[in-house]
Amino acid sequence: MKVTILLGSVREGRESHRPARYVAAKLKEKGIETNLIDLAEERLPILGYETGSSEETIQIKKIGEQMDESDGLIFVTPEYQASFSGAIKNAIDHYYPEFHKKAIGVVATSAGGMAGINASSQLQDVILGVGAFPMPMKLLVPHVHKAFDDSFKPQNGKVVKMTEQFLDEFLWFSDALVQKKKAENEKEQAA
Repeated sequence: MKVTILLGSVREGRESHRPARYVAAKLKEKGIETNLIDLAEERLPILGYETGSSEETIQIKKIGEQMDESDGLIFVTPEYQASFSGAIKNAIDHYYPEFHKKAIGVVATSAGGMAGINASSQLQDVILGVGAFPMPMKLLVPHVHKAFDDSFKPQNGKVVKMTEQFLDEFLWFSDALVQKKKAENEKEQAA
């Protein structure tokens, strides 16, 4: 199994990279090939404002291939003004077939106690709109600035427990979809 994490937090002083890196580390501990696309480092042009430069074209293609090759995806976003980040929406807008019939988990964060619930719910709607399957369980991290230390380790047991539950559900559902697609491909090839 291969999982790509799309980190949609790009502002200076961000905190959402901490749970993204923690989730990546936990997946690797489980033996899952994991790729983290950090949109602060792997920038995409705003859709419709591309210059057509070779650098942009290569970057768009590279990120698309990484997502396409993945069996499941995890989107990580902070909550801004009761919604998810513009960076993650821009990334989603650049692609479509890369999401087809894939499990997508949502990790949402906030500085306050509501843990990005509005961002996560809206993002799940968008996931349905691109033909993918949003996981019912979300990983919601309140007070994200206090939840992890500088080495991306959680500072309370609740984050550890919720991450484990989230990943167990995500991997189960991702594997179920992979097995179903494999069976369909074998059936088509036999026909």
